[in-house]
Amino acid sequence: MGTGAITGYIDVAQLVLYAFWIFFAGLIYYLHRENKREGYPLISDRSDRITVQGFPSIPTPKTFLLTHGGSVTAPNTTVDTRPIAAKPVGRWLGAPLQPTGNPLHDAVGPASYAEREDQPERTLDGLATIVPMRIAIDAFVAPEDPDPRGMPVIGADGKVAGTVTELWVDRSEPQIRYLEAEAGGNRVLVPMTMARVHANRRQVKVESLLAHQIAEAPFVANPDQITKREEDRICGYFAGGHLYATPQRLGPIL
Repeated sequence: MGTGAITGYIDVAQLVLYAFWIFFAGLIYYLHRENKREGYPLISDRSDRITVQGFPSIPTPKTFLLTHGGSVTAPNTTVDTRPIAAKPVGRWLGAPLQPTGNPLHDAVGPASYAEREDQPERTLDGLATIVPMRIAIDAFVAPEDPDPRGMPVIGADGKVAGTVTELWVDRSEPQIRYLEAEAGGNRVLVPMTMARVHANRRQVKVESLLAHQIAEAPFVANPDQITKREEDRICGYFAGGHLYATPQRLGPIL
C-alpha cells in the first residue's frame, strides 16, 4: 500500500473528500434553513390550517440583541392581519388580484409594503440616519451639482404637483434620499430614486405618478425624521404608480 493508504481501497485523501462532501451538504442544509427565519411559514390560498414551509422546516426561534437596545426574535408568530383591498380575477389558485379601491393607498401589488418597525434607522451614534438638511446642518449640495430646492415637481401628466422645499439626506452615506415638496397644500416626500432632476429645465420630473397623486402621497408623523415603516410605505406608493397611476398602465404592453 502507498503512503496514506488505510486499506487497499481507502486512503486518507478519500476520507478527507468524503468528509468535505458531508460538511458541504450540512452547510447547504443549515443556510437554507436559516434563510427561513423571516417570511415563513407561507400563507396558503387553500386553507388557513395548511402550513407551507417546505424542506427543510423553519428553524427554532433565536433571539438577536439590537445595537441600540432591545431584541428581536425570529421566527416569530407575528402575522400581518391587514385586510387585502383586492380580489382574485379568477377562481383558480394564484389568480392575479384586482384592486377594489385606491391601490396606492391600500398597499396592493407593487404599492404594498411590509410593516417594519415604526422606528427610524439609526447610525452607530444612535442618531436618526435619514433627516432633512435643516437637521443635518453639516450636509450641503456640491457646487457643481444642481440644487433641486425651488424647482417645480412635474408629474407624468406634465402638470406641476408642487415645489421642492427641502432635501433629506443619509447621514451614513453621502447622498440625497428624499425631496421634500409642498404639493397641493400638503408636504410630501419624493424618493430620490423615483425622481429625475433636469438642471437645464430647472424642474424635477416624476414619471410614476400624476400631479394630483403626488400631492396625495403619505407623509411622515415626525417632520424631522422618517421611520422604517414610513420609508417602505412612501416608496411603495411611488413605485405602485408605475402600474396603477392610470388605467392604461394596467393593460398589456403588446
